[in-house]
Amino acid sequence: MYGLYDHSWMFGGGMLLGVLWMILIWSIPLLLLFALLKYLFAKSESSKRTEPPQQSATPLEVLQLAYARGDISREEYLQKRDDLQDKG
Repeated sequence: MYGLYDHSWMFGGGMLLGVLWMILIWSIPLLLLFALLKYLFAKSESSKRTEPPQQSATPLEVLQLAYARGDISREEYLQKRDDLQDKG
């Protein structure tokens, strides 16, 4: 009954199954924690990324935007555009 080839639950395959079950039980929460940390750090890094600073607009672009918004009339736009193009 308790010989060399006794395959009882504790010393046969049961111990191996217990170890595997323990690894499985501990790995699930650890993997979930790892996934949560990775998600949080990836989210914070993406919020830190900003677009490169835009180059300042040229005077002609500023004039075009003012005309597009309706801040200046067509005649004033044409006059200022010609003045700016003559300088360049």
